[in-house]
Amino acid sequence: MRNLFRFILHNHVFFLFLLLEILSFIFIFNFNHYQKVRFLNTSSEITGKVYDSFSKMYDFFRLPAINRELSAENARLRSILGVSGTPGEIADSLVSHYPSADYQFNFMPARIINNTVNRQQNFLTLDKGSLDGIKPEMGIITANGVVGIVTHVSPSYASGISLLNTRWNVSAKLSRNGYFGSLVWDGKDYRKALLNDIPFHVDISAGDTVVTSGYSVFFPEGILLGTVESFEKGGGDNFYTIRVILSVDFKAISYVEVIENIRKSEIENITRRNGTDEITD
Repeated sequence: MRNLFRFILHNHVFFLFLLLEILSFIFIFNFNHYQKVRFLNTSSEITGKVYDSFSKMYDFFRLPAINRELSAENARLRSILGVSGTPGEIADSLVSHYPSADYQFNFMPARIINNTVNRQQNFLTLDKGSLDGIKPEMGIITANGVVGIVTHVSPSYASGISLLNTRWNVSAKLSRNGYFGSLVWDGKDYRKALLNDIPFHVDISAGDTVVTSGYSVFFPEGILLGTVESFEKGGGDNFYTIRVILSVDFKAISYVEVIENIRKSEIENITRRNGTDEITD
């Protein structure tokens, strides 16, 4: 111990310099927006490359399961369109079902290269970034339902907040009757979440489907969230506490779609005006 103190005392100038350097970097990144953004983007890029390498090795051993997922998704799309045949014929059917003039959302494929499920605030990393058209505040889904939203991007990678995050909720509704509330994860079971703000008088049954309401700019209406497992009257208020079995298995997701809402800015601008305009006689 005496030798340690002697070493520190002998090199105190160096340690003081090191401490001041660390404090300088902290102040620069905390109080200068440009440097902070550059640092976050650079660190996201480096971290993304590390995650990408590990993810590719992991996916190699999961190829059979991934192929089954892709086959199931192809079958689901064929069922929705009611067609079979070559990829070109299916593409023609998509165009006829969804005219370009009606497009509000673009869907971009991505792969999850890092994902957590055992924390209170869980996040994920995608192998696509700003060079691929990914931006913050874009929704993330799979064929089975909602996954999360994008929060930060670098040129080649993006990070996002997962539905398994106690600080985020999704505008949701009961598909059968249209009553809406908010779906939030309570931090306990990664397979389940809570649907709040549904009033007592609403008819609810176990097995009812829960989907996105379409009231947010992140997701289209009708994206699957899960099914009602159980419900009970909350104490002291007029709303149910509804436990929902999530449709997405967050421990087994690999490929996702990132959603761009083309009309997001327009919707946000008109909504913002509702909070500033005054109505007079």
